[in-house]
Amino acid sequence: MQFEWKGVFPALLTPFTPDDRIDSELFIRNLAAQVEASVHGVIIGGSLGEASTIRQEEKEVLTKQALEYMEGRLPVIVNIAESTTADAIQQAANAKRWGANGLMLLPPMRYKTDDRETITYFKAVAASTDLPIMIYNNPVDYKIDTRPEMFDALTEHENITALKESSRDVTNLTRMKNRFGDRFKILCGVDTLAMEELCLGADGWVAGLVCAFPKETTAIYNLVKAGKIAEATAIYRWFMPLLELDIHPKLVQYIKLAAAKTGIGSEYVRPPRLVLEGEERTRILAIINEGIAGRPVLG
Repeated sequence: MQFEWKGVFPALLTPFTPDDRIDSELFIRNLAAQVEASVHGVIIGGSLGEASTIRQEEKEVLTKQALEYMEGRLPVIVNIAESTTADAIQQAANAKRWGANGLMLLPPMRYKTDDRETITYFKAVAASTDLPIMIYNNPVDYKIDTRPEMFDALTEHENITALKESSRDVTNLTRMKNRFGDRFKILCGVDTLAMEELCLGADGWVAGLVCAFPKETTAIYNLVKAGKIAEATAIYRWFMPLLELDIHPKLVQYIKLAAAKTGIGSEYVRPPRLVLEGEERTRILAIINEGIAGRPVLG
């Protein structure tokens, strides 16, 4: 399947039942809401999808269910977040075998690689597959910064075609565009910076709160790309208190609670994460409920 790294790509939640199994019915319900909102692709098993705790067989089930539901309409991307190069290569092979259309590739987990090691890791995975790859740069959470100049060594791999930029430094977008033109598509990976980066020429948005508010997310993207900045700004300002749930260590719990309140998710998380309770739950619920009460009417 040929596709472009453009538009809104939800980092899908992994819904669980109360007894800690994949909730396939709820997964499809959320997926249907994303398709109805006209997203441009979906990502399986990212950080928001609890990549650190879902098992390989569960990722396979989610990928195949998404592919079956999509019927070729939209690309299904599998996230790779492994500790060793060999395991990452195996995950790329698994994704290809399952039928995935592309990969999102994090640097190695647990060990903080230097620049040479990071580049060698990315190149090894890229050389092992023909699937298109989006590199995921998130030094805030994962401590490895894949800076623009490091992509010089990655241009030889034609299947490394995009960057999910989550460094919180919006100037990286302009640095990448100045250095490489359109060689790499750039997608914002931080909800609270999405409109700013889209206005600066980002090609897309790997979104989190889209899992609870899909139509509002795609509305912002479409309005910005249509040059309707005032209309997009009005939605973005309403959205901001909710988008800030994406930049907290408990983003999984927070966004799952939001999706539960909008009817397309549940609160259940996999331990060691725990469902919110007490003052914290009350505080986050207040933000979510206020957002729902003031939800904008979309044209």
